[in-house]
Amino acid sequence: MPDGIERLPNDRSRKRVGSDLLAANVHGWLRSKILTFEIKPGTRLVEDEISASMNVGRTPVREALLRLQGEGLVSREKGWVVESTDAASIDHVFASRVAIEGYATHVAALRATPADIRELRALAEEMDGFEAMGRAQLNLLNRRFHERIVGLSGNPFFVEMHERTQFHYWNMRLPVLFTREQAVVANEQHKRIIDALEACDPDAAERHAREHVETTHRIVRDALDG
Repeated sequence: MPDGIERLPNDRSRKRVGSDLLAANVHGWLRSKILTFEIKPGTRLVEDEISASMNVGRTPVREALLRLQGEGLVSREKGWVVESTDAASIDHVFASRVAIEGYATHVAALRATPADIRELRALAEEMDGFEAMGRAQLNLLNRRFHERIVGLSGNPFFVEMHERTQFHYWNMRLPVLFTREQAVVANEQHKRIIDALEACDPDAAERHAREHVETTHRIVRDALDG
């Protein structure tokens, strides 16, 4: 075909593009509900029901579910099921968090703006008042803090992988309550991370992030081991 003349898509390619877009929409919708536990672990996902609720054919639904399977969010055994995470996987989850959050924080130190730093400090200051709030509220603030830093890396793959580690962590419903002293230490570690980000020191930021996740891992592991 001569240069400068664009080939128009045929009917088959148009249908393929349309199917891909629909699959992406179904995937995004299901993924959001799974990650926020609106659809709970152990829930069966029926293709026909999803097709009807989203007014799409079964092909994009199947493609979306296969992608979720590849991400470890659903499994397929006599039907599709939202994945449940065994507490025995805790070490793998934290190893993944150390790797992802550590380097994402390294990159964030090169990208964070003064406005980003102010936002993170506001979250840390709010967490200082943990004794006057419920556990759910503290968990929400903590989650926002970590998600914000990973987001500052500007790397959508880090964000996606971090969401998956968070899903598997909260999926386990760990019966762990931090003591007052542990909560204070955790937020002091948050502030050291912020200081390193503000100083544009990627090595220190990564070191403090890894130390923070490893500290949480030890607390959880000690609680599980009794």
